[in-house]
Amino acid sequence: MEPHSENANRSEDAETIAVGSSDSSLRLELAPPELPLLRYCILSVGIQVGLLLSFLDTSIVATSLFAIGIEFKALTTISWVALAYSLAYLGCAVLFARISDIIGRRDAFLVSYIIFIAFSLACGFAKSLTQLIAFRTAQGLGGSGLYSITMIILPEISPRKAQKFLGGMIGIVVAMAGVLGPVLGGLLTEYTSWRWIFWINGPIGGASMLLFFLMWPKPQYLPNTERRTWRELDYLGSILLIGAAVLVVFPFQNVGTLTDRWSQAVFIIPLIIGVILWLTLFAWSIFIEKRWVHKIVPALPMRLLRNRVYAAAVLNTLLIGFPYLLIIYAFPLRLQIVNGKDSLLAGVMLLPMLGSSAVGSVISGAFNSKGNRTFELQIVASCFVVLGCGLLSTLSSSFTLEPKALGFLVFVGLGFGIIVSTATIAATVESSTGDHAVAQGVMAQVRVLGGSIGIAASSAIVGTRIKDQVGSLETSWLPSPEGAGDGLTHTQQIAVQQAYSDAFNEDMRVCAIIGAFAILVSFGMFSRRRLIIPEHSEQHTKERAEKRKSARISTVPTNGTFL
Repeated sequence: MEPHSENANRSEDAETIAVGSSDSSLRLELAPPELPLLRYCILSVGIQVGLLLSFLDTSIVATSLFAIGIEFKALTTISWVALAYSLAYLGCAVLFARISDIIGRRDAFLVSYIIFIAFSLACGFAKSLTQLIAFRTAQGLGGSGLYSITMIILPEISPRKAQKFLGGMIGIVVAMAGVLGPVLGGLLTEYTSWRWIFWINGPIGGASMLLFFLMWPKPQYLPNTERRTWRELDYLGSILLIGAAVLVVFPFQNVGTLTDRWSQAVFIIPLIIGVILWLTLFAWSIFIEKRWVHKIVPALPMRLLRNRVYAAAVLNTLLIGFPYLLIIYAFPLRLQIVNGKDSLLAGVMLLPMLGSSAVGSVISGAFNSKGNRTFELQIVASCFVVLGCGLLSTLSSSFTLEPKALGFLVFVGLGFGIIVSTATIAATVESSTGDHAVAQGVMAQVRVLGGSIGIAASSAIVGTRIKDQVGSLETSWLPSPEGAGDGLTHTQQIAVQQAYSDAFNEDMRVCAIIGAFAILVSFGMFSRRRLIIPEHSEQHTKERAEKRKSARISTVPTNGTFL
């Protein structure tokens, strides 16, 4: 465990010395020494591999679901393999961020990693679909912690020279994982077994976790963060946040293509309860701020959402997550059904989106390294996403894929890569030291929330199109190398292909509209006073020193009494 007392004493001593120092020396007295560059690089590899694996598993099953459904003879419920991970991943990001304030960043990260690896291996050994769904849920809990805690640790331990490139690095990893998932899933399913999409996390994750443990810095290199207690954890708020996030997405995912259930209780009741939980969460957070601000740390601090720049960045991330994850799932499916591609090739054709996402993150990091350009980049990136989605909506339903489709994916990937990077920077510079963990956790959570709603919306659109053009069909019509769908007549096959082509184009039009709203929201990020990450760190170092100085002055004896 992290030496809490030693770290606290070091913080106390440093700040005591700083009280009598000049402003120019405050940073030197309070800021911990920088981690040696080589050790930092090795440590960051261990951390970012964990981030890569956790986000990879949100999409790696996209091209393997059919093979899993065939083996377990459960095509009608196979979507729960993806849904179980996504819902657990979505619901617990902020909770893990808060727990890291209690038990420490290192221990929280290690616990998350152990849960993730253990249940990844369990997924590979699953004997039934029920077991697989249960193991995927537990795996999602670990993945959620890896995702949110990575976003907290990296800004805290990065040397000043590396901080300016931090947003770009994180953006590259997240963007790569999102697109690499279907590619790797298709590759492993095609040449080995679908079970290897889970087993592969074992050796890679184990090596990464060992690297992280061995390279974790000594206390003197860690920031002076305030350690919380279990009594301060907002248990009710955490439960409300998890329930609200999950129940808003669950009914859309659960109903999926079953369009006749949209007016039934199975859809309406969970959605209404989810909305009520969100309203209750906001009311509870406001109550804590007014009555118990010194007793409980709220799961969702309202002061964060009152920050216009941060709130705009969160909303933009939510909206852009919608088209990005939707395309990661819907485009390979379109390639398989409309264009007759196998799962491997369908995944490989997402590579242009992967490459451009990485380029976008690098561009964002370069622009933000010399000044805070998050406002301008967020608008440009959102425009790229709208342009890409609009162009993708023009694809024809011909059996031969139009090459221009791969070029259109580049615009979406470029925009998403920039946005991931700028959102990470915005969450860092727009939050106080105490709220830093939850600020990154919220940003991580809404990105997955937006994508989950996008995937659910795509399923609904597909269901509507198939019902209008084909009528009721069992899921056995899905195309695959195993020959499923051979029972359909030629006319039905053509109708299914046309329905999926039309549904994808409608998906892209919806995504373009959502992206347009994201552009408008981005204008809320404008600010005349902007800081980059190193300047933000210095500012908070000075504020902590001044606060400590004021507290000590108030207790200095005057004429034999204390003030």
